[in-house]
Amino acid sequence: MRVLIVTAVPAERDAVVRGVGATAPELAELPVPGGMLHRLSPAPPTGPPLTVDVLAAGVGPAAAAAGTAAALTAAAVARTPYDLAVSAGIGGGFSTGRAAAAGPAVTAPEATGSGDAGSEAAGPEATGPGDAGSEAAGPVATATARPTTPAPVTAHLGSVVVADAIVAADLGAETPDGFAAVTDLGFGTVEHLPPAPLVAAVAEATDAVRGTVLTVSTVTGSAERAAELLRRHPRAVAEAMEGFGVAEAAAAQAVPALEVRTVSNAVGPRDRAAWRIGEALEALTGAFATIAPLLGTWTFDPEGTRQ
Repeated sequence: MRVLIVTAVPAERDAVVRGVGATAPELAELPVPGGMLHRLSPAPPTGPPLTVDVLAAGVGPAAAAAGTAAALTAAAVARTPYDLAVSAGIGGGFSTGRAAAAGPAVTAPEATGSGDAGSEAAGPEATGPGDAGSEAAGPVATATARPTTPAPVTAHLGSVVVADAIVAADLGAETPDGFAAVTDLGFGTVEHLPPAPLVAAVAEATDAVRGTVLTVSTVTGSAERAAELLRRHPRAVAEAMEGFGVAEAAAAQAVPALEVRTVSNAVGPRDRAAWRIGEALEALTGAFATIAPLLGTWTFDPEGTRQ
C-alpha cells in the first residue's frame, strides 16, 4: 500500500510527518519535480507493507494539483504507483447558523481576506491553507454515491474534518443571476467523492466531523460570503485551498482521494485573535497518528471484492 499525502506548506507537512512517524521514523527525503517527498513506512496492524510519502506542494488548488500530478507521475513511471492521495492540513470551519444560510441568496462582496490564517500569522513556510465499513482487513471502497446525510451545524476549533465530498466552490462565473459553477456552463467538474468506506472508517477512528469540504482560491473574509457559500453548499463543514487540486490530479490517474483537515479558525470575518493555528497543527499530528495504521489496512476495489 502506497499513500501520497499532500499539504500546502512545510508546517503542515511536518505535523503530518510527526503523526505518521509516531509508529515509524522517517526513512528518507526524495526529490520529485518541484518538491521533496518525506518517506515513512509505518507498520500496519494487518495487510501489506505501508509506504507514506508526504509532500508540501504549495498554497492553492493550482499548486496542489501540479505537485500531486508530479509525484503521482514520477511514481507511475517508476512502476511504484500510489494507491491513495490525501489532501491534508488546517482549514476554516463553518460555524454560522445554517437556517439563515438556507434562505434567499445574499448579495455578498468578495471576501476581504487575501490569504489563510496560517500564512498570514507565521509566513508561507510556517502553516497551512484555509481561512483554515471496516473489517479485520480494513475497509474496501466500491462505487461512491453522493452523500445524503445532513452535515453537522459546526466544525469547532481544533476538530478534525473528513470530506465526504471535495468541492471547488469558486470555479465558475459570475452572472446577472449570481454565481454559476463551471459545470453549469457545460465544462469540467466541481466535485470529487472520496471512497465512502474509507471516509467512514477515518471519521470513526478520529471522531471527525464529516461533510463537504470546499476548495477556494480566495479565502472567505466576511459573514456575507460565508452565508452565501453555505446557501450554495448546505453540507459544507470546512473550507481550505488545496483539496480539489489534489483530487483532480488524482482522478486523472484513477487514484482515489481523501481530504482531512483540522480547524484553525471560523469561516467568516477575519478575527486573527481567535485563530488557533498551533492547536490545529497539534490536532493534525494526532489525527495522522491515528489514521496511519488504518491506511495500511485499506484497499480500493471497484469490483466490490476484497483484494
